[in-house]
Amino acid sequence: MSEAYLIEAAGEAAGVVVRERGGYRFFASAPQFTAIEQQLFRRTTDAERAARILVANDNRFSQAWR
Repeated sequence: MSEAYLIEAAGEAAGVVVRERGGYRFFASAPQFTAIEQQLFRRTTDAERAARILVANDNRFSQAWR
């Protein structure tokens, strides 16, 4: 049975991570997060941090949440 966790950034679902050997694989649920699509993260918090960095670096996206 697989383990999956929702990753949120700026109040939006960024994607899910699924546990696999070696960590958690990220699957984007919004176009803003495709830059980290399929990346393997050691911890779920690492994937969440990466999604937040993407939000912070995308001015158009972050302005929508102000």
